Parts: sequence; C-alpha cells; structure tokens
Amino acid sequence: MYKPLDQRGRRIVITGANSGTGKEATRRLVAAGADVIMAVRNESKGDAARRDIRKEFPGASIEVRTLDLSSLSSVRNFGRQLLEEGRPLDVLVNNAGIMMPPTRVLSSDGFELQFATNFLGHFALTNLLLPLLLGAKSPRVATMTSSAAIGAKINFDDLQGERSYKPMTAYAQSKLACLLLANRLAEIARERGWPLLSTSAHPGHTRTNLQTSGPNMGTDSTRKRLSFRLVPSMDVKWATDSLLQAAVDPTATQGAFYGPRFLLVGNSHVAKQPRSATSADSVRLWQVAEALTATSPPQV
Repeated sequence: MYKPLDQRGRRIVITGANSGTGKEATRRLVAAGADVIMAVRNESKGDAARRDIRKEFPGASIEVRTLDLSSLSSVRNFGRQLLEEGRPLDVLVNNAGIMMPPTRVLSSDGFELQFATNFLGHFALTNLLLPLLLGAKSPRVATMTSSAAIGAKINFDDLQGERSYKPMTAYAQSKLACLLLANRLAEIARERGWPLLSTSAHPGHTRTNLQTSGPNMGTDSTRKRLSFRLVPSMDVKWATDSLLQAAVDPTATQGAFYGPRFLLVGNSHVAKQPRSATSADSVRLWQVAEALTATSPPQV
C-alpha cells in the first residue's frame, strides 16, 4: 500500500470522506500528520468515521463539515466558510460520488443527480477554493474519476439525460467530465503560471458501498455483490493508492492520471489518458459548467 510522506502542517479537504476511498485516504493522511477536513453530506456518518479513525490515531487532526455536492447552495456555503477563515489550503481531493440511480433524479438545482454531484459540485467547489489553494506553497487538486470514463462521451445535446436516461451512461459521462475537469484545470494552471498541480485518479473495480448506497438504496444489491465475485476487484485499501498518489505523491506531474496497472486491479501507476478524454472538448465543457454553476477561476 502507498504510504504518504510527512504531511505535517498541510491542510487537506477530502469530499466523501466518511466511507470508501475517502475514509481510507483520510486515515492515511492523518497518520502522516495532515490536518484533514472531512467534507460529508451526512454529518452523523462523518462523525462516526472520525471516531473510527481516532481510535487508531487518537491525536489526529480531523474536522467534519457538511457538504452536499448536489446542492450549489451547500457548495457555496462550504466554500464561504473556508474563505472567511482565510487559511491556505494545500490539497483538495474531489472524491465523493454517487452511482447509477435506477431512475432519473434531479438535484435541488434541477440537474441530473449524477452530473450534479459527481461533476458540477466538484467543479464549483474547485473554483471557489482556488484562492485558498493558490495561497499555499505547493497546492494540488486531485480528482477521482472512474474506469467507466474510458468508454464514455460528453453528450452536449442532452447533458442532463432529459431525452434518454440510462443509469450507466449518465454515470460514465459524469466521471469523464471529472477527468476533463482535472485536465482542463491543469491546462489553465500552465497558461496562468500557477504553482498548482491538477491530477486525477481512478480506483479500478473496488469493493465499496458506492454501488448500493445513496440513490441505489433499496435496489437489487445481490446482483451487484455477485459482480464482485465474477469480475476482478480490489479491497478499498489498495484501491485508495491511486487517489493518494494523485493527491500527495511528490513525483506527480501536471495532469498525471493514476490507476491500477491492469485497469480494474493491480498496483497504482501513472496511466495513459483514455481516448475518450483526449478527444473530448474540455474547453466547451468548462464553459458550460461555468454557466451552470456561475463559478469560474480567479483572474490571477
């Protein structure tokens, strides 16, 4: 497993930190001395996760703060609190996600729920926190995507699945959008001469509660559990390696994309960008997201 180097004095925000890769990343980063803010939709679950981690690391510096990425109002409130505090932010880990609601569900802002939570919420959060990130010495934004992005495309004619909603297609599009967010942010950082690194990662096929929680609660989880027996998969501890390398590995380069060596399983390494990402119009998607979220990077 990947062991982060000394993170003392560094402030890190991790979304979706109460379970899965987010919780494991929190555990290993506080073990390395980081001050971690667990950004979670359900505060009680976040508190429970913090208690679990502090049983192993009693002195861990962990805050739990509420963030519902499907709500732009919640994202703005979260960002406003941090901006008012004014402390530089070293790393933002865009990790949270939901997967395949069986029917089309809309966010409080009227967007398809996966597109809103997985992509638009993280897009807005990143833009809002960039002033704090750019105030840090070696800032970084690490964004979690998925192997599902490899065969995906951005359907600009039906981004919200209004004409046709297919759960997996919508999920894959949202995760490709996350990858394009990371890639375009890397380009912007280069263009503007920012010291910020933008990286991305995918966890392979991971045994977490993503497939059976949230909007999937109450759906047929037996079939989903069976898939873990039939398709190679990894425990969350190993699957978190790619995310941690993207977030804090000192050898990371601008735009690096991490994932398991054998796509679904294997040791984490710097992977090749999928054709779906290199052929997509990341500039257009960025412009659309700016309009939908009313957020944009600071002009510095």
